[in-house]
Amino acid sequence: MAGIPQPTGCDAQETGPAHAPGRHDNAATRRWGHTSMWRSREGPTPAKSSAPPRIPTPSPRPAWVLANRREPIGSLQEHYNNLCKEKSKKINPFILHILQGVDEEIEQGLEGITLNVAGNNQLIPVERVTGDDFWILSKVLEKNPYINGLDVRYNILRDVGAYYAAKLLQKQYNLIYLNLMFNDIGPEGGDLIAKALYKNVTLKYLRMTGNKIENEGGMSFAAMLQINSSLEKLDLGDCDLGMQSVIAFATVLTQNQKIKGINLNRPILYGEQEESTVHLSHMLKENHCLVELHMSKHGMRNGGMKQLCDALYLSKSLRYLDVSCNKITRDGMVFLADVLKSNTTLEVIDLSFNRIETAGAKCLSETLTSHNRSLKALSVVSNNIEGEGLVALSQSVNTNLTLSNIYIWGNKFDEATCVAYSELIQTGCLKPDNTDVEPYVVDGRVHLAEVSNGLKKHYYWTPTYGEACSHSANAGFNLVPATSKTGVREDPSLGNWRMFGFVSQPATSENIVV
Repeated sequence: MAGIPQPTGCDAQETGPAHAPGRHDNAATRRWGHTSMWRSREGPTPAKSSAPPRIPTPSPRPAWVLANRREPIGSLQEHYNNLCKEKSKKINPFILHILQGVDEEIEQGLEGITLNVAGNNQLIPVERVTGDDFWILSKVLEKNPYINGLDVRYNILRDVGAYYAAKLLQKQYNLIYLNLMFNDIGPEGGDLIAKALYKNVTLKYLRMTGNKIENEGGMSFAAMLQINSSLEKLDLGDCDLGMQSVIAFATVLTQNQKIKGINLNRPILYGEQEESTVHLSHMLKENHCLVELHMSKHGMRNGGMKQLCDALYLSKSLRYLDVSCNKITRDGMVFLADVLKSNTTLEVIDLSFNRIETAGAKCLSETLTSHNRSLKALSVVSNNIEGEGLVALSQSVNTNLTLSNIYIWGNKFDEATCVAYSELIQTGCLKPDNTDVEPYVVDGRVHLAEVSNGLKKHYYWTPTYGEACSHSANAGFNLVPATSKTGVREDPSLGNWRMFGFVSQPATSENIVV
């Protein structure tokens, strides 16, 4: 790629940030305001040089590099400290603090650890990770067998960090989960990561959410899927993909039999012909392994919904369909209701933020009451449904024992609606964790309050306090896990990776995906 130097020899192994694409001066982006609390741990801050030394002095190698021994001689903290001094880079106290927690987990004998360096952590002071910081961190993690997940969401890696993320994917053979969401990575960085996955055989789940890789980066990832045989879930939501790259994904996925889940939310589309929906519908007719498909914000109308439903008659694998935030109305529900009479694979449908109204809700209710016995979760949040339609859906939940989760907040509640859902919860037909409303009584009248439950409440964020990967807040990913048995759970946005505080989540018998 133009503009990317190709180091050779010793330089290929020890190339510093000066050789990476789009280098920025990170001094202006430092936001740390409480470094005094870390001084006793990090010591004096070394002076920053313009570039790393070309021939570095080898540092002592931890035991996990030397042999098959499972007990490291040196800690990750010490390794990070030594590398910062060796490369004349400023120590990031946030990273140092995270590595201290991981060292403690390793000492306890835990494996399958997810290193959480999320830049939006509200519980502790955070100095967001830059491309230079990630260079050092990637070297610490290169051959560590204890860490198989890395979450660096909401930092400022940019294309510099993407360069080192690509290098890490080529050298770290234990990494199965990588979250790079919202790191200001552009098309060039996206291309580097995609090309690194050509030969990678371990990564199962990659999140690029919110990085504006645009059409160019999207085409690189589509080309990668023609070669990579290990990646099972790819999230390219909010990446400014163009129509060309959406069509490329639809074409590639007719042949790729490994991808189980893909997120193509909010592409940049200019036409009114619903081309993205047409091409993805054709893909569904040919693909027999895709489990999870996210098509939020595609501008889908009723014509596109008909195309999609025609494909669902032939699809034998899709279990989770997300068509939220589109322009589907009650006419589109006629097509969906007809499909649900015969489709036995769909288990989760997200219709949030459309406009199906009362007529559409009643149409779905009729099918769910009399015919379908496979759907487990339905979200109709903010669909302009009035009381009659909501009561009809409550009757479906009461009759259909398979339909366990329903989300209705944002519609027009009347007294009959409040009473109906209150009775469902009180009788045990609807568990409180499986809906987003909770009844309460004022002056003898029943009302409904919103509860923070849903199919993917924590897609963009995780709570500061409480259970970050709660099943009730991320029911869609728990009902339909898209990745195979990898030793760790999915991430809530994502699936079920532990995202609370700064500690990581070890693999246990309770969090292995089947």
